[in-house]
Amino acid sequence: MLTLHNYFRSSTSTRLRAALNLKGLDYDYRAYSLLKKETQKPDFLSKNPAGLVPVLELEDGVMLSQSLAIIEYLDEVHPEPPLLPADPKSRARVRALSYMIACEVHPLNNLRVLNYLASEFDSDDQGKAAWFNHWVHETFQPLESLLAKSPDTGTYCHGDSPSLADCCLYAQMWNNKRFKVDCSGYPTVSRIFSNLDQLEAFRKAAPPVQPDAV
Repeated sequence: MLTLHNYFRSSTSTRLRAALNLKGLDYDYRAYSLLKKETQKPDFLSKNPAGLVPVLELEDGVMLSQSLAIIEYLDEVHPEPPLLPADPKSRARVRALSYMIACEVHPLNNLRVLNYLASEFDSDDQGKAAWFNHWVHETFQPLESLLAKSPDTGTYCHGDSPSLADCCLYAQMWNNKRFKVDCSGYPTVSRIFSNLDQLEAFRKAAPPVQPDAV
């Protein structure tokens, strides 16, 4: 069986859980508290020297890191249902939407950055929330425009089947909820999130229902 080393609130973990569920793949859930710095201990560092979740441990003991790379691996090894379209242009669109969230929003708003703001710049919870909100809106404004104006947007980010982009969007929206980001100005994004939240694969991936949720 696959082993997922992750943290319930980590958006990168959430997007990978959604992908695993969509593929119908069972996995052993291993929890690590980021707040207690459990990913900085030798046991976890032996799995990923970067000290970051998620890590997917394969049946042969190989450790895979970086959620997008893992999801693409899963899509290649377990191609049904596909999370990336076969058509090159469509595939590029799905990747672009995914990267907007995974490479523009997440790196600026992850726990390491928020902790650094507090320790080095004396930022309180209000200041961290303001930082978080700013960088979400910087990307969600163009993301909403791209989704709203494209004929390729359907029930989900691309057509009527969930994709890599939906895994990223769903996870980010849970982070947005946590930091009370006002998403009323993003009706297309909100509609897609609502549609995703009706799917069991995504509901089972949501942070509040994980074994280590507190």
